[in-house]
This record gives sequence, C-alpha cells and structure tokens, in this order.
Amino acid sequence: MSDPISNMLTSIRNAGRASLPEVVIPHSKVKEHIAQVLKREGYVAEVAVEGKPWKKIKIKLKYTGRKPVIEGIRRVSTPGLRRYSGALEVPRVRGGLGVTIVSTSEGIMTGLQARKKNVGGELLCEVW
Repeated sequence: MSDPISNMLTSIRNAGRASLPEVVIPHSKVKEHIAQVLKREGYVAEVAVEGKPWKKIKIKLKYTGRKPVIEGIRRVSTPGLRRYSGALEVPRVRGGLGVTIVSTSEGIMTGLQARKKNVGGELLCEVW
C-alpha cells in the first residue's frame, strides 16, 4: 500500500537534507493544501502548481544559512493506523515550537486554528 502524503513529506525531508533549492511532487488537492499550510506557517518559501495534463507541485524550500528551516517532519496518521483527535486534544509539537497539520471538516489547517475553530479531525503530520 502506498501513502502519497508520506511520500511528499519524505521528498521534502530529503531535499532539505541535500540542500536542494526546490522539490517537485505529483499534484493532489490534499498535498497542495498541506503545502499551502507550510507556506503560511513560514516553513517553505513558495508553492506553485504547474502543468496542464499532469499537474506538479513545486515547493521552494527555505534555509537559514545552510540549515533548512524544516528541522523535522513526521507523518502521524497512516493508512494502516488513522489517528484522530478532538478539538481540545489536538497535540502540541515541541511545546508549541512546531505545527500539527489537521484535516478537519472545514479543511486542512494547523492544530492551533483547529482549536480556535473548535473542530477536530485527522492528524496528518507534525512539522518543527
């Protein structure tokens, strides 16, 4: 069984470790929304969707000196074991220094936004 979100996160992690300027991944709406959340939170510099018949997502990575801004990125809910959380139980990453990305009924958002809107959902990944 394959997990496209996990493949996306692994591509971002590997590109950061290799100090690549950008990573290109196959398009899906969920991956596009996750990338937009990463951009909004300041973990990546730019997100662009390109291509007509087969879309691709181009993610431009951010660095502080030679060190990538994304220190770690981890998949929480997997196809074999889905992890869900209520609005009040959304976990904090690294004591609030990281971000939990949650898929809710109101869209994909950070854990903090989910707590403010009082919605729970599937815990997609953690970024720090």
